[in-house]
Amino acid sequence: MLSARFKPWHVPLFLGKYAWLRMRGRPLLVHFEVTLRCNAHCSFCDYWKTDASERDRELKSFADAARYFNPMLVTFTGGEPTLRRDLEDVVRTVCDAIHLKYVTLISHGGMLTPERASSLWDAGINQFNISLDYLDERHDQARGIPGLTAKIFRNVPTMRGRGIDNIRFNTVIKDDNLDQIMPIVKRAEELGCGVNLSVYTDSKNGNKDHLLREDQLREVDELVATLLAYKRRRRGVITNSDYYLEQIPRYVRGEMTEPCQSGISTIHVDPAGFVRRCPDFPTDFHWRDFEKYKPIDCNACYYACRGEAQAPLRLSRVRDVMA
Repeated sequence: MLSARFKPWHVPLFLGKYAWLRMRGRPLLVHFEVTLRCNAHCSFCDYWKTDASERDRELKSFADAARYFNPMLVTFTGGEPTLRRDLEDVVRTVCDAIHLKYVTLISHGGMLTPERASSLWDAGINQFNISLDYLDERHDQARGIPGLTAKIFRNVPTMRGRGIDNIRFNTVIKDDNLDQIMPIVKRAEELGCGVNLSVYTDSKNGNKDHLLREDQLREVDELVATLLAYKRRRRGVITNSDYYLEQIPRYVRGEMTEPCQSGISTIHVDPAGFVRRCPDFPTDFHWRDFEKYKPIDCNACYYACRGEAQAPLRLSRVRDVMA
């Protein structure tokens, strides 16, 4: 589900860059955590507790790091990235530093007005990822932002009307929203959007409240089968790879034992320019002192930086990208 900005002739260019980065052992995707501040109050994340003084550590530009890694994929994340009033400048300078790239932004959507989205789109964002775990006020409660769900559904059609043609919902599968996943997928399709799914983990702050339970395993199996069947009928709505979805039951059952590849295909650069292999790990070194990561024995999460990184390049994945 690519933006109309991308044409078929871009595909061989990206495949060439993919091969070049692989040969050099460089990450394909760099997440720039432009701030650790956040105005949501999610129970599974402590970013909202970040002291305001952390603003003084935030780099004004990530362009040098972008130029050094020269990735094919860039994600701006946080915290809540739209808290930065200079985010457009940050996005623009990174985009100027990389010749061939695809750029995404992850936001809870509380401050992502159509006007702000348009200015970020003009700065170089190719895809907006908006968090959405429920279709009703439960999402407002989970994020601690009254009226958030209604605002998201009010703003998305307006954003699309402004020419922003690539919007996805980032949905976390939890113990209490299994019945919400397919309705979210169908609402996304109605709105002309996509859905990217991940599985809840307590690795951020130890909150086990929403972990999938053993008595829900059959329901998880049925959900995954439904998602895969839907995805094969309507490519482009569910944006996870088939492999990622297929492995969810294994992760939930604790059967996933293969080494984690995070830090190899993807890295995270924090607001001060320090690198971590995973959003829930501490930083290891400044980007100027970058050292190649090796696989580790960790099964704490099933984020995309783990699951998609170990996914084989199947024909179905190529179809996903081209849908």
